[in-house]
Amino acid sequence: MMGRLKGKTALVTGGASGIGRASVLRFAEEGANVVIADFNQDAAEALAGEIAASGQSALGVACDVSDEASVDAAVSRAVTEYGAVDVLLNSAGGGSTQDGAVTDLSLDEFWRTIRVDLFGTLLCCRRVIPEMVNTGGGSIINISSLRAVIGTKGADAYTASKGGVLAMSRAMAMQWAEHGIRVNVMAPGVVLTDRVAAFIKPDNPIYQKSLLGPSEPADVANLALYLASDEARKVTGTVQRLDGGASCY
Repeated sequence: MMGRLKGKTALVTGGASGIGRASVLRFAEEGANVVIADFNQDAAEALAGEIAASGQSALGVACDVSDEASVDAAVSRAVTEYGAVDVLLNSAGGGSTQDGAVTDLSLDEFWRTIRVDLFGTLLCCRRVIPEMVNTGGGSIINISSLRAVIGTKGADAYTASKGGVLAMSRAMAMQWAEHGIRVNVMAPGVVLTDRVAAFIKPDNPIYQKSLLGPSEPADVANLALYLASDEARKVTGTVQRLDGGASCY
């Protein structure tokens, strides 16, 4: 079944790499106009060129999700180019090796993580929601983490930011349902993006903790496609775990 997003425009933050890139490619395969909003403008434009060469419509734009003016400029370009934003996937963000327990991590790292992962998600939703209201609705997909759902150690800044994304998304789902806007959360476990795969090797205990093994970015993209499509037209306010069964423990 192809063309599940035909006629829709999807804006993906962090769209030039990792989960964002996989989702951009999946959305384009299903007929969406894709707007690749990324801190790395060159990478965003290069990916847009690849997609355009395959016959789909794509636009690469610079976007620092932690900066309001940058977010406004990216969304404005999307609306100018395509007339609407029907799908917003907030994929930009992530933790770092500087994270840790609340007693150990630097406050600079805490605020960096909050500003990108939580505040960045807020800014993008804040800017896109009025556009969706004007066009009769849409789908917002925010990325949280398994860390926000179960207790884990060693990444308290990231856990706090992703917990905030989860709670904020549920509130948004309640607030905007009457306008036809669906808001859902994906909560992946370990996803083998290039960055993660560089330091998580097959002998890592995480492989044993996940019943089905770590996910690939394409696995997350497939779930994002479902939430973006009309197949999920009655799905909102949910937290979709994608952790290979790790949360069964």
